[in-house]
Amino acid sequence: MSLSARSPRYLAGLLAGAAAAHYVVPQQFDATIPRALPGSPRTWTYASGVVELALAAGVALPRTRRVAALAAAGFFVAVFPANVQMAVDWRRRSAPLKAAALARLPLQAPLVLWALNVAKQQGGSPSGCKNR
Repeated sequence: MSLSARSPRYLAGLLAGAAAAHYVVPQQFDATIPRALPGSPRTWTYASGVVELALAAGVALPRTRRVAALAAAGFFVAVFPANVQMAVDWRRRSAPLKAAALARLPLQAPLVLWALNVAKQQGGSPSGCKNR
């Protein structure tokens, strides 16, 4: 099986692992929730874990892969403000932690592109119109 063929499985695994982390170490995620969002950070942490688990399941199944991969791309864009919040909050932490928080920012772009590529591999264009 080629790397390209395994790509959806790897993306599903990444999403499932991230979902699990939301429940194993929720305090790490609570700290990244932008304060402007209403409600408890823990609620947002658990909700985003549920979303990631659903996306993982959708990407893992060929029948729902395209739509789930497009949704995953949107999710990766939507959580970018949490990464910005983390970088802002961690600017006074140790150099390695500050570097890790800053490194997360540009990593969102490859995740978005990866999800879009998985959707494209499944067929059709991102706009929903199939090329003829």
